[in-house]
Amino acid sequence: MTKPLTVLAVDDEAPALDELAYLLDRHPCIAEVFRAGDATSALRELNLRSIDAVFLDINMPGLSGIELAGVLANYAQRPAIVFVTAHDDKAVAAFDVGAVDYLLKPIREDRLDEAVRRAAAAHTAAPALPDDEEPESDVIPAELGGVTHLVPRDSIGWVEAEGDYARLHSASGSHLVRIPLSTLETRWRDHGFQRVHRSYLVALRLVTGLRTADGAVLVRLRANGASPAVELPVSRRQARELRDRLVRNPMRSLRPAGSSDDQ
Repeated sequence: MTKPLTVLAVDDEAPALDELAYLLDRHPCIAEVFRAGDATSALRELNLRSIDAVFLDINMPGLSGIELAGVLANYAQRPAIVFVTAHDDKAVAAFDVGAVDYLLKPIREDRLDEAVRRAAAAHTAAPALPDDEEPESDVIPAELGGVTHLVPRDSIGWVEAEGDYARLHSASGSHLVRIPLSTLETRWRDHGFQRVHRSYLVALRLVTGLRTADGAVLVRLRANGASPAVELPVSRRQARELRDRLVRNPMRSLRPAGSSDDQ
């Protein structure tokens, strides 16, 4: 292996998570270990940073490990999946969702070595995405009333900053997630999203026009499912880049405005 792995350890039981993270952290082929106490937290970590492999439990509250692996199957750059569990009756389901290994607790050192080797091989063999091919949509986990909603990136029309949180305005409604707007801007810029203001990120495909009002530039977005049509402010710094991207972006739905105050 030419490059040490960045891995994510996932377990809802704190002692088990501590032990798993400890074993992974001391492995010579692993560079960095992040932790998550459930599937929702794991998805949040995966949306914040690049992870090469995920070592996860199966029986967890909310989304199970099997269900989480099914979500990750939609990722363009999918991390290698290794299940770490005390139960031996889910191996078939685990490999059905593409796991590279299945470790039983307590973890033996030789089996961990083999799992890390398989994860590294899977990561190295992962095909590069062609430059002209659009990746599958990211999925953002959002909790509401104890239920985890999985919000696909392609269903989101615009995002509003709320401190360290972001509010996703999607076709299914409004969802508050603990992800900074700057992180989503970086991750989604190449997938049809544009930062238009310090507080707003918009999907270019939903833009129908730009106009000025009292010297301010506003961008208009059409309705998107449960999210109504809206106008959002555009900062002067972002206005030129937004216009340039609307002209270049093949997904845009920009229509001639026809009124004298449109730009």
